[in-house]
Amino acid sequence: MTSPMPELEQEFAGAVWDASAEVPARLAGRSEASRTRRFGVYRNNVYLSLIEALQGRFPVVARLVGEEFFRAMARLYVEQSPPRSAVLLHYGGDLPAFIASFAPADSVPYLADMAALEWARHAAYHAADATPLPLEALAGAVDDAADTVLELHPSLHLVSSAYPVVTIFELHGEEAGPEPVRLQGGGEDALILRPHVEVQTRRLPEGAVAFIRALRDGDTILAAYAAAHTQAPAFDLASNLAGLMTSGAIIGVTQKRVPA
Repeated sequence: MTSPMPELEQEFAGAVWDASAEVPARLAGRSEASRTRRFGVYRNNVYLSLIEALQGRFPVVARLVGEEFFRAMARLYVEQSPPRSAVLLHYGGDLPAFIASFAPADSVPYLADMAALEWARHAAYHAADATPLPLEALAGAVDDAADTVLELHPSLHLVSSAYPVVTIFELHGEEAGPEPVRLQGGGEDALILRPHVEVQTRRLPEGAVAFIRALRDGDTILAAYAAAHTQAPAFDLASNLAGLMTSGAIIGVTQKRVPA
């Protein structure tokens, strides 16, 4: 005999996420009004818990627009994108895309990029641990750049923005107010990484994103340099490689010999 529970669970979940849905008929209650009221309280608590989780996950986004705006926006997001997993660590990854299409947020044009940066920090914090290589293990990397492949830390993320998103992030720490920053200047690329305990957010020079992405795809240092140089002719291999080394982004070095 098939258990009715999966069907009831689906009906219950559907009613939680759809405010216009009827209260599941099989839920007990002293009266219809009591059933409706109690289920409404439960539904509201579910929404509030998810909104609070999002506010904790995207604190700078919340500061930029203010708590009232953020919570109203987050509620719409929850309605449209309920959790697909019981593991709430994975919830919120598509909030940047939601913000990008959310017209009321247009007055803060860098808000979606800030959400992407904060999500990258969240993902980096919960990424697998790995031990960065000591500098002496990387001493010959530049000398053999044509054959050397670097393995990068699993917590490494990249965020590119047409706005100075790293600067905005730095200016909206825990003590900052909710007013949006209005800055002059071009875009910034961010490297997000957790080599040890704390998540780092670093500003990258022009061409570094192309360089790091190529390395992450398994290209040799020389091939990655070529990709970066195409995008940024002034790209400096030595300084960018040194930056990756000192940040703890490199966890392995291998040789990729190409047959003659």
